This record gives sequence, structure tokens and C-alpha cells, in this order.
Amino acid sequence: MEYYKKILRFAKPYANYGYLNIIFNVLYALFSALSFAALMPMLNVLFDKNKQLDIAPEYNGIANLNAYFLDYMNYQVTQFAADDKMKGLVLVIGLVIVLFLLKNLANYFAMYFITFLRNGVLKDVRNAMYKKITDLPISFYSEKRKGDVIARITSDVLEIQHSFLSVLELIIREPLTIIFTIAVMFLISAKLTVFVFIFIPISGYIISLIGKSLKKQSDDVQREQGEFLSVVEETLGGLKVIKAYNSESLFYKTFTNSTTRFFNFSNKLLNRQNLASPSGEFLGILTIGVLLWFGGKMVLVEKTLDATSFITYMTLAYGVLTPAKAISKAIYGVKKGNAAAERVLEILETENTISEKPDAINKSDFTESVELKNISFKYEDDYVLKNFNLIVPKGQTVALVGQSGSGKSTIANLVTRFYDVNEGEILIDNINIKDFKKESLRGLLGLVTQDSILFNDTVKNNISLGKENATNEEIMEAAKIANAHDFISELPDGYNTNIGDSGNKLSGGQKQRLSIARAVLKNPPIMILDEATSALDTESERLVQDALEKMMRNRTSIVIAHRLSTIQNANTIVVLQKGEIVEQGSHTELLAANGVYKKLVTMQSLG
Repeated sequence: MEYYKKILRFAKPYANYGYLNIIFNVLYALFSALSFAALMPMLNVLFDKNKQLDIAPEYNGIANLNAYFLDYMNYQVTQFAADDKMKGLVLVIGLVIVLFLLKNLANYFAMYFITFLRNGVLKDVRNAMYKKITDLPISFYSEKRKGDVIARITSDVLEIQHSFLSVLELIIREPLTIIFTIAVMFLISAKLTVFVFIFIPISGYIISLIGKSLKKQSDDVQREQGEFLSVVEETLGGLKVIKAYNSESLFYKTFTNSTTRFFNFSNKLLNRQNLASPSGEFLGILTIGVLLWFGGKMVLVEKTLDATSFITYMTLAYGVLTPAKAISKAIYGVKKGNAAAERVLEILETENTISEKPDAINKSDFTESVELKNISFKYEDDYVLKNFNLIVPKGQTVALVGQSGSGKSTIANLVTRFYDVNEGEILIDNINIKDFKKESLRGLLGLVTQDSILFNDTVKNNISLGKENATNEEIMEAAKIANAHDFISELPDGYNTNIGDSGNKLSGGQKQRLSIARAVLKNPPIMILDEATSALDTESERLVQDALEKMMRNRTSIVIAHRLSTIQNANTIVVLQKGEIVEQGSHTELLAANGVYKKLVTMQSLG
């Protein structure tokens, strides 16, 4: 029930729909009980002359309420059918039809209003999950597989709607239907009804035993669904490599192993779940059988119950079976939904380690410097940066070079606050970046990465990502600075051309120039370039490098370089080894020092 309460908080905005649903469910339950009870006076008056009453009965206190109620119904029908029994028959038939009509209308309106609540909760849970997914730090996704996250926001949320929220429909209607029906049954025969209550707890206990393992089995199913969705996501992302290495059969084997496990888990879950209906129905019929024996004895032997009342009573007793079965299925649904809710809430309740202070500040300008002060950082156990210090003055370009694993890209991740430092602090204009609002901090920064991250949208929308209200002229000017305007103009629909998934309709150089145009349009005071030309051919590199130089004019830049020829004009070049600075200076100064930097330049020249 803990998970159920947490999910139900999403129902608050739709509380009015819930109240209307309750009102109509109460009416449904009431009309459901009365529609069967209405048959009894007709049967009494039409087929038993002893039950025909010409004098209105007298009320003799609550102890005789049962007899008074039945006699009053008989009196009313007797009066109406005094001249013509067919009139009485028509009256009761009409009454039964009206009650069934009202019952079904109430049922429709109850389902009508609960639909808005269920779908509203579904929408809001998905929205909350998407917001959380985009808000969580990058480190979260190094531990979670993307396919599993996709499974949680799709199938798990849907499972909550089907199993958890379906209980909302039953939580009022079915118990009330049983209560109202049993109340009428109690009026007919208190002794027989008390006998029924002996069997209800026994039936409930047996059904609960069947459902105990449902949560674990459902958890297995949903976890395995996330597993094969991850395989699909990785396959689509790496299809070129899979085909190039003839690894289709290997990935097919991985996928089929997962779907086979899913098949086995699903069979166990559904077979256990399918026990709910037949076991519930059998226990119900067993109860009906015992009632027939016990009630028949009261009619035939003890003469304490008349046949008409017994027939009506058995009709009502059988009518209790349907809501009882629905409740048993709902219990199964809650147990099955528990697993889905747990997986959804795991995402929603994950603490964001990159937190924002309550009094975080907005900063829209950059006036002095970016400073990394005594910072140390590790992704897992080993430190990638140790007691690292660096100052990037406003208007200068600082380049970071070094072998792979020296910590260059880590610095970009820390300045943008994709990760937080373990020790030390990063300052912009002498203010710790942890004191900024994250949106404000990232508004000061532009990022161009080695992998051009583009989206399945138009050229125009990809460039304007950081400035949604940009004019066509601004977008075009940014593209010209990035040396992208010419190739964009040659595309089938120019700036309105869709570039495909991850920009796959474009070459590597074209994609990178779009990334640069996006950064140019955002026009941030601080630019971070993370190996922006390392994946390009010579011609594309020349165009991109020219675009980068134009973009970096009069701008503060941190350049992480793989190709050393691209950073010779930097104000300061910082050489890293195993997370520490080993050399620092201009290109000319470092060559003259005849140290690590010169070795790197020589190696690349020979290459």
C-alpha cells in the first residue's frame, strides 16, 4: 500500500473526477442491489396468496424492521394489483427495467469520470519521469541502461494504469455492491446471511495465498523487458559496427536469450494471475452450494423461510459473486502493480547529486575569469584529477593537451557541472559555480563536443536549440560564421531539411559545423571545445577550424585538443599527465622547453 499511496498523490489534481466517480459508484451499487430485490414482492403477491396484504403493516421498532419492510413491499404491490394482477406484473417489470437502466447509467458515468483521472495520472507520472530523467546527472546513466529507463517510462507506467489505477474503479463500487446486496439479504434472512459470513474469510485467505508471489514474478517480467529494450537500443545505435563485424548472430542470440527469459517469466506470472478468476468463481459456487443446502433445509424442513424469499435470496447471493471476483482480481492487480510502481518510483525518488541551493543566484554576465582551485575528482575509486589548479582569464584561450586518460574531458564535465568535484572548487568571477542556478551557469557556457549531438529535426531547429526565439536572419548568420551556410543552402529544403536520426543524413564535418553554429547562435561568454576536430578529415578539419577561430574571437575559451596543430594560437597551452599539470605556456615557449609538449608535437608530425 506504500507504493499505492505514493502513486495516488498524482491523482490530487483530478480529485473532482474521483469524487464524481464515487457518487456514481454508490448509485450503481444501490441500484444493483435494488434491481434484484424488486423481484421479491412480485413473486410473493403473484404466486402466494398468503402474502397478499390489504391492510398497511404497522412499524413495531427496529427489531421487526425486516418483517415490516417485506410486508410493506407486499402491501404496495397488492394495492396496485387489486383489480388486475397483470397491472402488478407490469409494475414490477417496469420497476426492474428502470432500476437496471439507472444502474447501467450510473456505471457509465462512474467509468466516464474515472477515465479522466486514470489518464491524467498516467500523463502526469510520465511527465514527472521525463523531467526527472532530464534533471538527473550524467553519472546516473553510466549505471543504468537506457533501455531499462525507456521500459520504466513506457510499459511500467502503463502497468500502473492497468493494474494499480483500475483498483480505483473497484475500491468503492464493488465493496458497496456487496454491502448493499448483503444488507438486502440480511433483511430477507439474518440467519442465512450470518452463515455466508463464515465462508467469506476462508475464501479471501485462499485467494491471498495464490497472489503472494505475484510481485516478485511481475518484477522479473518488467526487469527483463528493460533488458531486451536495452539490447534493441544498443543495436540501433551501433548497427554499422554490428554489420561491419558480422556480429548480427551474436546480438540476435543475446536478444533471443532475453526474450526467452521474458517468455518464461510471463508464463509464470500470467498462469498464477489466471488462477484468480476460476479459484474465486469456484469458491463462490461452493458457497452457493452450501447456501442451497442450508437454505433448502430452512424452507423444506424448518419452515422458517418461504420459497419466494429463498429464490430472491439466492439470486442476490449469486449477484455477489461478480463483484467478489472483481475484488479478487483487483488484489492481484495491486500486487502486480507494486513491482511496476517500485521501478517507476525508484527513478522519481532518486536523489539528484548535482543539487541546487535554495538561495542559488542568477548570473548573466562574465567579467573576470574561470578558476579551478585545488580540485580533485574521481569517477569511481581512482582520482582522475588531483589538486588541480588553473585560471582562464576573460578573453583568453586556454588549451588542454595530453594523452588519453589524462583528465582533459573531465575538466569540461566539471566546469559545465555535469559532475561535481570531490574536493576544491570551481569559480566564475570568484563565485563558486555551486552557488549558481544550474540554468544560469549553463547559460554562460557553450559546448562543442567531439561527437556532434544532433536531433531528428530540421537544420533550423537544431541550430536554434539554445535560442528558441531566434530569427531566420540570426540562424543564417550563425551558420555563415560556422562555415555551414553553403552546404545548408544546397540541401533539398535548405534550413527546413530534416537531417535524420542523430543527423545521419550529413557528413561528419557538416554535423560538426551545425554544432558550432548552434554554439555561435547561443553566443555564450565562455566556450568549451572538447576535441571538436579530432574525428574529421583534413578538408573538414580546415573548415571547422576556421569556423572555431571565428567563433572564439574576443571570447573566453577552454579548448581540449587532440590535434595540436589546431591550438598553436592559444594564449596558454596546459599539458596534462595523469590528472596533473606537467607543463604550461605558449606554443613557442613549450617547444623551447623541449619537454612533454615537444614530444607530443613530434609524434603527431611523424604520424
